[in-house]
Amino acid sequence: MGISELRQLDTQSWASTSLRQGAAPGGNLCALGRNLVQTGVISQSDAKLAQIVQTHCDAPIDRVLFAEGLVDAPDLLRAQAARAGLRLASADELRLGAEEVPGIDARSLIRRGIAPLRGADGELRIAADRIEATRGLHDLPEALQNTPPIIASRREVQAAMAGAARTALTAAAEARTPAAESCRTWSASPARRLVLALSAIAICIGASILYPGAVFGAFAGWATLTLVISAALKMAAVCSRIAAGTPVAVQPPLPQGAKLPKVSILVPLFRETEIAHALIARLTRLTYPKCLLDVILVLEEDDDTTRKTLAQINLPAWMRAVIVPDGQPRTKPRAMNYALDFCEGDIVGIFDAEDAPDPDQITQIARRFAAAPPEVVCLQGILDYYNPRQNWLARCFTIEYATWFRVMLPGMARLGFAIPLGGTTLYFRREVLEELGGWDAHNVTEDADLGFRLARHGYRTEIIGTVTHEEANCRPWPWIKQRSRWLKGYMTTYLVHMRRPLLLYRQLGAWKFWGFQAHFITALSQFMLAPFLWSFWLVLLGLPHPLDPVLPRGGMLLFAQLFLAIEVLNITFHMLGVSGRGHRHLLPWLPTMHLYTPLGTIAAIKAVYEMIVAPFYWDKTSHGHSLVQGKIEG
Repeated sequence: MGISELRQLDTQSWASTSLRQGAAPGGNLCALGRNLVQTGVISQSDAKLAQIVQTHCDAPIDRVLFAEGLVDAPDLLRAQAARAGLRLASADELRLGAEEVPGIDARSLIRRGIAPLRGADGELRIAADRIEATRGLHDLPEALQNTPPIIASRREVQAAMAGAARTALTAAAEARTPAAESCRTWSASPARRLVLALSAIAICIGASILYPGAVFGAFAGWATLTLVISAALKMAAVCSRIAAGTPVAVQPPLPQGAKLPKVSILVPLFRETEIAHALIARLTRLTYPKCLLDVILVLEEDDDTTRKTLAQINLPAWMRAVIVPDGQPRTKPRAMNYALDFCEGDIVGIFDAEDAPDPDQITQIARRFAAAPPEVVCLQGILDYYNPRQNWLARCFTIEYATWFRVMLPGMARLGFAIPLGGTTLYFRREVLEELGGWDAHNVTEDADLGFRLARHGYRTEIIGTVTHEEANCRPWPWIKQRSRWLKGYMTTYLVHMRRPLLLYRQLGAWKFWGFQAHFITALSQFMLAPFLWSFWLVLLGLPHPLDPVLPRGGMLLFAQLFLAIEVLNITFHMLGVSGRGHRHLLPWLPTMHLYTPLGTIAAIKAVYEMIVAPFYWDKTSHGHSLVQGKIEG
């Protein structure tokens, strides 16, 4: 509950609410509140209302007032300085910037919101936005422990420290994940990969010329085997999902006396001028107390277009931009690694530029984390699309997502498998995310990779029923580019985690290890070898088949019937995915999903090519092309 809501209560309701929460309306104000009232910045009633909000939220009174728009940053800083008997940082001190502290990781100073500033007089002082942040600095060198404090805004302090430690912070963002669990150790030169790829192609061509039937049969046999394994995995997941029911969206209230935690949301943006205004509007609809929301718009340093667009928008007090220094690779995970240390929340979430989350989503996330056991460190929401009627491709994409997020992922989680995460509507316990080294900056599906790294270290992910709507990629070539990036990342993730298969087996255990194998191998094989499976349509149509010289027609017919049966089974899975009220209009389009698959095969070929020549290249998806954009904006 925010101050605006409390103002709508009558006097009697206000009093009873205050007393129930242990904060009497006539109680004493804190020192900061008294100062703001005495200087005429806020009214006494607003100060008391802010203290009532504090009984629900784990936030200081200055954060409550600032988030509600009742005070601006200069007034707050003056009040903080007066309360502590300190002066404000001068323009010269802020202009000269911070100094790096030898032996201290600059990221820890940014997280705490402190920075050593040296003024024009040559004296060094510790700047922070409140006096409490400068206490207990026992890990600093002795010479700095007694350095006099001064007051400056948290944003100014963090910016000053980031400027001083630019080189170190840029390097840390690129190499935050331990080398043993990252693909960054791969050579940037494609020479070796190119030689291996050309050798493999030459062997395949040579074998196909000498033994065409055997080669075709081997590929068709492997495609069929992985098709059966994939179908079995889907069947198990579907049965588990049906037994467990739909993922719960509304969570029980917090325990008596517990406070809502602060939540940071990272929103990576890159050349998003078309959708920036809509993004701000959607995030503003979130009902979570704004004093506990810390939304960080993560921008690339050379992305002038997005920065200029945001400069024209009056961002809410609880929303800010963090500029990521230019560096390589230019990927979403590198940007998030950099921005992670600027977060203030105990929970860290991820949104994409085009996302439209449920308004109460973060409240439900906070409640679930409060009730979940400690090993549950990640909550994955359900992703859906807001433009499924735009064209055939958007309809198929929506069917695929509905089946994956509403059927397959909940079923796999229920079965106890490690699951690949989606790239958005993800929420983490921050301490564990930092413990594991954030995201692999070089992996173009950092989400899937992180899902398995969590499992390797004994943590669990749960699927929660809250929904975020996205924009379906509804144009063929952009769809292929996006899917090729996902498949390239899948290949990368599999190779990274299989560097030491015995270690992976010990960390995951037999069940999760074989589930990992089944998921990745079947997913990649099905896209790559789909044409060999399509060849069985020739048998069903009574036409000649390349394997006729090798297998009797009866055996070929059995393979073709198996292929057809699994295709029907897949349609049944899709039917379950779109059986809800919001997706039933897609049921007539289910048979056309077979025509949707060839796009994935084209994407797989592109992914293999890029694995050889550009494994770290991030093929960006453009947003803002939906025909229903105006409706979503409001």
